[in-house]
Amino acid sequence: MRRISVSAISRFALAGALLAGGLSQPVLAQDEAGADDDQLGTIVVTAQRREENLQDVPLSISTLSDERLAAIGSGGQDVRALSARVPSLVVESSFGRTFPRFYIRGLGNTDFDFNASQPVSVVYDDVVLENPILKGFPVFDLDRVEVLRGPQGTLFGRNTPAGIVKFDSVKPGNEVTGHARLSYGRFNALTAEGAVTLPIVDDMLSARLSVLYQRQDDWIDNDNPSAPEEDALEGYEEIALRGQLKFTPTDEQELLITGQYRDLEGTARVFRANVFTRGERGLNANFDRDSVSVDGQNDQQIETYNIAARYTHDLGPVSLISVTSLWGGDATSVGDVDGGFGANFLPPDLFGPGQIPFTAETQDAVPFLTQFTQEVRLESNGDGPFDYQVGFFYFDEDLRIDSTNFSTLGDPFNAVGGPNIVVRQRQSSEAFGIFGAVTVELTDQFSVSGGLRYNDDERDYSVVRSLDSQFPAFLQNPLGTVTRSVSDDNVTWDISATYAATDDINLYARIARGYRAPSIQGRILFPPATATPLEDGVTIGDSETIQSYEAGIKATVLDGRGRINLNGFYYDLNDAQLTAVGGGVNANRLINADNVRGYGFELDTEFKPIPELLLTASLSYNNTEIQDDGLTTAACGATRVDTFPDVSLCTLLDPIVTPAAPFSAAIVNIDGNSLPQAPRWIANWTAAYSIPVGAGEVYAFTDWSYRSKINFFLYESVEFQDGGQLEGGLRIGYKTDSFDVAGFVRNITNDESAVGGIDFNNLTGFVNEPRIWGIEAGFKF
Repeated sequence: MRRISVSAISRFALAGALLAGGLSQPVLAQDEAGADDDQLGTIVVTAQRREENLQDVPLSISTLSDERLAAIGSGGQDVRALSARVPSLVVESSFGRTFPRFYIRGLGNTDFDFNASQPVSVVYDDVVLENPILKGFPVFDLDRVEVLRGPQGTLFGRNTPAGIVKFDSVKPGNEVTGHARLSYGRFNALTAEGAVTLPIVDDMLSARLSVLYQRQDDWIDNDNPSAPEEDALEGYEEIALRGQLKFTPTDEQELLITGQYRDLEGTARVFRANVFTRGERGLNANFDRDSVSVDGQNDQQIETYNIAARYTHDLGPVSLISVTSLWGGDATSVGDVDGGFGANFLPPDLFGPGQIPFTAETQDAVPFLTQFTQEVRLESNGDGPFDYQVGFFYFDEDLRIDSTNFSTLGDPFNAVGGPNIVVRQRQSSEAFGIFGAVTVELTDQFSVSGGLRYNDDERDYSVVRSLDSQFPAFLQNPLGTVTRSVSDDNVTWDISATYAATDDINLYARIARGYRAPSIQGRILFPPATATPLEDGVTIGDSETIQSYEAGIKATVLDGRGRINLNGFYYDLNDAQLTAVGGGVNANRLINADNVRGYGFELDTEFKPIPELLLTASLSYNNTEIQDDGLTTAACGATRVDTFPDVSLCTLLDPIVTPAAPFSAAIVNIDGNSLPQAPRWIANWTAAYSIPVGAGEVYAFTDWSYRSKINFFLYESVEFQDGGQLEGGLRIGYKTDSFDVAGFVRNITNDESAVGGIDFNNLTGFVNEPRIWGIEAGFKF
């Protein structure tokens, strides 16, 4: 890895112990527009491509301020720290910091390949980020983060049946402003962030430069008996830059040029062999957070970059807006997927921990990725009863993925070690959309909104497989080149109504239709033991459509000192694209389920009982169910020898269609199962308390998040699930208008939870982040 190289006390204790609110609203009231000492302020969102009061928007939305992001990101956390910080949102990864997977209302994609299509879209400064390596771009110097739940296919398009996570960076202004933050924590974790806005020509030209630097030492020991190494894994080093230049030649015109860059080197996800015990739930005695025993490589690097231009021209009745963006990048990630060392055919002291049927070490690389997007739209101006926008969107992506399976020394199939199978995928995607939306105020209290979008998608795909001559031919898919093409067009729409029952209470209802374009997957390395034969190892996920129904209430209470937002929803997802990962041959296979049904509710609350105390709480319930009588998939791998009576590595809870046999996984029916990574309950709460001291204030801020049980795969087993996760943080400091000094702790209870598993070889898992503590100092001007 590269290196560059006493009453106040009681009141704080009370505030730190209070169960108050998740990360769904800004941390302190003064961070909200129009806030004063006694009331909550207005939260401004851009969920409908214009600035509006959160309470007036007929959508289920949660927001996070930059200050709260700084709190949950203390100690070098990445975008996965958003998981469970707002209702119905989960973020996880089997790649670590490189490849986040987002889930909203249970809808997501467990696909681990770099061409995975996800139903949650990430939009960064009005630009959709389609590829997973782009979605992990660091979150820093942000003006707001909005989580929009439910289909967003009208205004945002590009695969949004579940919703959107929307990031908006701070833009250049006409005054010299800026900030800098430096933190140091456990594992020699260092985070430095800074930003400055510089006016160049008064009221005409200004610039903003933002920088983020993060690093952490390796801290996990490798206890492999043949090559032990202290502090071998989990280190990283990352830098991200953003430069913006805003040119305002007239009062009616504005041009914003943005350039961004990210470079990360470090450890990939650390896999841990046999940390589950067959027939038992939860992590077992093999799990030690501070050590593993592996014999393979573990390394990761990613480089991404972007140039974008946003042009706005006020034409009087309407404004013309053009957003042009080009993203590029490359990435490599290699990991010891079996999570252990050696294999069962060796003497007992030369393999472990637990049973290691065979070695598995893989590398996935993106030699190049380019994504070009262009959007042009017209938006109406003015505050009249009629508001509209129309636009055109174009998307073009070119991607190559190289996947390599390595065989380490000791594998009987390749006694000298080295690469065995190389799979090269090439994918090009092109799409365009034409859309329009309108809002009409029928009375002072009642308004209706509607939107319509035409989507057209095409994808060309090819896969080339080559094989090391020493590897047995009977373990291969057909070699050579396989090509596939898919295309589809679709109309998505939404209609909503808002009724202002009083000045402080809004009721709304929304019906929306969403769409996800067809996908192709072809990196399967062995002939799959699945219920559906694969002639050439390539699978296609047909287009999915969703019909969503939602209604809610948004209320300001207690004379402006409280806010309660509650909604209920129901959706039907037809021809649902699902990814069957793992199984006895470590397949990565696309399937379509006839239907997935989901329903639940989301609650956001915020209260300011006294000027010094801000409390928030959020809760969501999501019930998902796969509905397809005949849908089957391969379950966990089978042992080489008849170690267990039914041969399977795991204890299956689904109906078995075909029993497991040596070398062959069981086939199970998954009708009625919940979706993977879809907890029924997510809750979060925070408390922020401050008292004036001198020219500033001493403050305490605590935040907590909980998610209930999750399954890791489409099938259900005793072992491959986690019963629940509860994490908390605490931040205590002193700040003035100019500077802030604080100490922090993340995962304060040192919760140890499995967040994913690997099921084709042994009972491998990976876990959440450890307890982190440190200090931070910052200033702003």
